[in-house]
Order: sequence, then C-alpha cells, then structure tokens
Amino acid sequence: MAHQAGGQRPAPRAVPVRSEAQAYLRDYTTFLEAVPFPSLVVDHTWDVVLTNSAFTSLFRGVGPHPTAMPGDNFLRFVLFHPDAGTVLGEHESRWCLPMLAHFAATVERSGHDHGLQAILQDIAEDPIMEAAYRQGLPHWLRAVGETAVVSDGSVRPLLHPDPRWGATECRIIEETPATLQGLGYTRLTLVLREARRPAPVRRRTGRARRPAGHLSVVSAPEG
Repeated sequence: MAHQAGGQRPAPRAVPVRSEAQAYLRDYTTFLEAVPFPSLVVDHTWDVVLTNSAFTSLFRGVGPHPTAMPGDNFLRFVLFHPDAGTVLGEHESRWCLPMLAHFAATVERSGHDHGLQAILQDIAEDPIMEAAYRQGLPHWLRAVGETAVVSDGSVRPLLHPDPRWGATECRIIEETPATLQGLGYTRLTLVLREARRPAPVRRRTGRARRPAGHLSVVSAPEG
C-alpha cells in the first residue's frame, strides 16, 4: 500500500512507463515530501500514485480497510471507509457528494474504463452509495450547480488529528506539471487553514463513523 500510518515516505508505484518517467517520479516524490501540506498524486480512477508525510499524518488514525485506504484509492476511501468522517468534516455534503459528481462526470467521458467500471460496480452493490449516486446526486447538483464537479479551489472542512490544526479547513489546489499530466496523473494539495474556533457544542461519544442506515442529502458546499 502507498499509505502506511507512521511509516516511511512511500515509493512511487510501479507503472508501465519509460525509465526516464520512473526517474522523474522518484524525484517528484522527493519534491512532494518538501511540501508542508497533505499532497497526493492520483490517476484518473483516483488510484494513489504518490503521497507525502503530511498526507500520511492527516490519515494516521483511520482503521484498516481491505479496499478503501486513503493511500490506495482516495475516492474509495471517501465513499466506503467507515472512518472517513473522522477526518473529512461534513463528510457527506462537502466530500462525498462532490467526489461522486466528479466521478459521474469522468464516467460520462470514459465510461468504458475498467477501473471506473469497478468503482461503479462497488457503488451499485452498496445500498447507501447507490441511493446517493442515483437519487441524491442529481438533486444535489440541481441545488448547487455544475461547478460542484470542479475540485480545484474548493474549500472543505477537515478534522486533523494534530491538535495544532484540529477542526480546520483546506483549500484543494490542483497543480499538475506537464510531465505528470502526460502520464495521466493529477496532483492535489490540501492547503490547511488556521484552525476554526466554533462555538462549544455537546460532545458526542464514539467516532464519527459513516451511518449504517442512510446518506442524508443535501447542503451546499462553500468555496
């Protein structure tokens, strides 16, 4: 797995590219490690190719999952990992639905892709996500507009395990150099903001895990 909680910086995943591209990815891994904010490189199916230590730190508290670890496939993590809501604030409306919208747009363009079809099949087999994808998503898109598909520049809540950040926000920045783009990859960085200071609320017991019964929809995202 690319993600190992508390582990060393992950090596680039083996990809069927020229040796020059492999060397570029090795050097890009070193570059990515110098970025102070959580940053990752993904392919068109959100399979994770590279991450940095800040990304590992952000998700260090999530439990194991056979198919939806954040350092393996970030879309699967958002959709299927029961601990996603412990890190991704307002998980349903600010993370899950926007990424479902992005996924749906990608399926429209490249629906024949095997990796996309595999995720689509997993959604179909999950009653909560199937309802969100087929029913909740169209309603949400009518409410917020098609710009919801664009992740670059969006501001989303985070619950960072490091108390120096705590409940905060991040702006998603897509900044992909031409060489990465030519390999079919996209780089995303979660630029952390100063911790929010919300009014005191009654503390819940237990972890903010994904509810078992339904996915509540809809509230409009900010940013």
